[in-house]
Amino acid sequence: MMARIGAEGLAEKFGKPFVVENRSSAGGAVGVSQVARSTPDGYTLLFAASTMTYLTPMLQKVDFDPDKDLTPITNIGTGAQLLGIRKSLPVTNLSELVAYAKVNPGKLNCVVVTQTLSHLVPALMFARAGADVVFIPARGGPQSVSDLISGQVDMYFGTASEMLPHIDSDKIRLIAVATEKRLDAAPNIPTVAESYPGFSFSSFNGFFVPSGTPDDIVAALRSAVAEVATSPAVSKRLTALGIVPGGLSTEQMLATLKGDRQHFEQASKAAGLKK
Repeated sequence: MMARIGAEGLAEKFGKPFVVENRSSAGGAVGVSQVARSTPDGYTLLFAASTMTYLTPMLQKVDFDPDKDLTPITNIGTGAQLLGIRKSLPVTNLSELVAYAKVNPGKLNCVVVTQTLSHLVPALMFARAGADVVFIPARGGPQSVSDLISGQVDMYFGTASEMLPHIDSDKIRLIAVATEKRLDAAPNIPTVAESYPGFSFSSFNGFFVPSGTPDDIVAALRSAVAEVATSPAVSKRLTALGIVPGGLSTEQMLATLKGDRQHFEQASKAAGLKK
């Protein structure tokens, strides 16, 4: 969705069509590799989450180096992860959940989509909190949400787009968001950092080009993407979906990607993931 918003905006800015081509593969490796190996002329862009560009190389053998082969442009939005628990649990907030998990080690479970943020965020959070929670793999987000609603699992740390539609559910309680600040779309849901200061874990979603793309083209694309991401119409649309509008400056973007890489390394270790 964010890729298409970006493509539509770029097409309008430059007066030329930007076609979105999906390249499905484990961890997004095929699409990233295709762009990394393409001609650096500004005509082939990659839209990806930082999981695809920085986590995937940590977990599988790939034929690209994100630092050497790709130049980040900027992001369209920052994806948020929301922690939902079944309402029948005898807790109402994150601190109570962790305390309950500590006195019931190995008895609470969390459904996850392996090697995604739904796995990495809770793995790192519970590791830092010192709580023993069992992770149950699922095929994807829809199944995970369904399992949570039906009470088959205790919790799921899903994307905002998956979880926000259930904010008033009588089956699910949304108790925390992993972004640095509370979401405008759900201001009553606390951040994880409010219980565990310093914790934040979200997803950069933006454009990259092959390294070697001329500086003037990179600058033009960066300006155009930032203008699209911060426009009132796009910002409103993203905010309603629980996505923090993008358009990060170069310095902010590089700091964000560096932080993402550190989080992926720590979370992969906590989750027991290996290449």
